[in-house]
Amino acid sequence: MPRGLFITLEGLDGSGKTTQIKRLAGWMEKRGMCPVVTRQPGGTATGDRIRALLLDSSATSLAPMAEMALMFADRAQEIAEVIEPALSAGKIVVCDRFTDSTEAYQGGGRGLGSATVLDLHRLICGNLQPDLTLLLLPALGPSLDRARHRNRRAREQSGKDENRFEQEQDDFYRRTWQKYQEIAVRDSDRIVLIEGNLSIDEVHEQIVEAVSERLVSVKRHPGP
Repeated sequence: MPRGLFITLEGLDGSGKTTQIKRLAGWMEKRGMCPVVTRQPGGTATGDRIRALLLDSSATSLAPMAEMALMFADRAQEIAEVIEPALSAGKIVVCDRFTDSTEAYQGGGRGLGSATVLDLHRLICGNLQPDLTLLLLPALGPSLDRARHRNRRAREQSGKDENRFEQEQDDFYRRTWQKYQEIAVRDSDRIVLIEGNLSIDEVHEQIVEAVSERLVSVKRHPGP
């Protein structure tokens, strides 16, 4: 059986990833592709417990290296439990974040550097690389405003507090945003960069175009 296709979506919180993943999954399902949709951190029972710790705003004393180690623990579990089995079965996997996020947030934002992140990826994740990464990078300010507003609303409605990263200062996010730009240049064969304050429909159109091209290149026809 041919190996499946691994697609990731990346970007700062507030960049619109959640909306675009839902729309991409719907587009695929209409064409009979039945993607496996997952997220990081999270996506497994173990990963959801790690996610609760990583994103809880009360976890203020978490050291940067511990934070990065937890990210990779979550990722290793999801690769073993969800991603690799699905790819081996010939399925399309659509994942909200992967190692690019760790390189941007911990490597760039926390200042731990790219080399450590990439070394850990080779060691822990077997150097598994997405076939296609869609990187959403609208302007920094509006993205942060949307993320902070969304998380405040979620906390008020559900009591769940996943606001730890949104408490960081703008300089942290500027370093993260810049690192994403560096990654996009370095890995341009894999990454499609979608920039600017585009509408939801405009972003979806660019995503569908990029995915359709990649599907054709691996001989999976996307349909009408």
